[in-house]
Amino acid sequence: MSTVKSGTPAAAKPGTPAILGIPFDANSSYLRGSAGAPWEIRSAMHSSSSNYWTELGVDLGIEGVFYDAGNLKFSLRDAFGCIEHEVGKLLDLGYRPILLGGDHSITLPIVSAVGKRIPNLTIIHFDAHPDLYDELEGNRMSHACPFARIMEEKYATRLIQVGIRALTGHQREQAARFGAEVIEMRALPAIDRMAVDGPIYISFDMDVLDPAFAPGLSHREPGGMSVRDAIKHLHAIKGKIVGADIVEFNPAQDISHMTAVVAAKLLKELLGKMLV
Repeated sequence: MSTVKSGTPAAAKPGTPAILGIPFDANSSYLRGSAGAPWEIRSAMHSSSSNYWTELGVDLGIEGVFYDAGNLKFSLRDAFGCIEHEVGKLLDLGYRPILLGGDHSITLPIVSAVGKRIPNLTIIHFDAHPDLYDELEGNRMSHACPFARIMEEKYATRLIQVGIRALTGHQREQAARFGAEVIEMRALPAIDRMAVDGPIYISFDMDVLDPAFAPGLSHREPGGMSVRDAIKHLHAIKGKIVGADIVEFNPAQDISHMTAVVAAKLLKELLGKMLV
């Protein structure tokens, strides 16, 4: 079984998924705690309560099927620069990174690294919130703003947002400005919208899920997706997934490790989808 590594990874067999934890929550606007998520997700993934097979028939227990690069160490002063550098390094070595946050602001430096190397990127973004604020509480790098920065910088050519149910007037204007394709929760299922041409980056905010399924959230937004809804939409994605993140799981808010287990399940299914 792949284990947590340290040091510089070797060049990968092209396309090998690589997990990297990013314990950063300094841009959270409400509650801190998501920085602790990478350890909890890994613990749940490797728990003997389940096994390493995915629903798509991939055995993640085979040595070398994916690489675990451990957790990134950085100073808060240069967190974004460090994240972009390390993600870029994984990409340059042939890996497809899966990042475990952390708050959603980390998606900006991640997608900066991906978009500078892979043109015509489509982002499929699962979230209760569109995270398109121009700024929040004076912070343009808030976890409520990453997709505004991403689309301003043209790191992606297309943004599809799934499960949105807390859309403000300002963010509707921002979505129109950037041409974001907002699929509100009330319009789901949207299985047919998951067929995309070209390279795809998946950003999965855990609060797209109804808090009944994932209580370990800083921003609980009732009326969300079930775990099965989410897996169906992930499995329906067509096109090459070049990277992904799972963000906004807050272990400090969890109940009986429920959300950790759900996040680990989603991680396994993302890995499986990348490997089929």
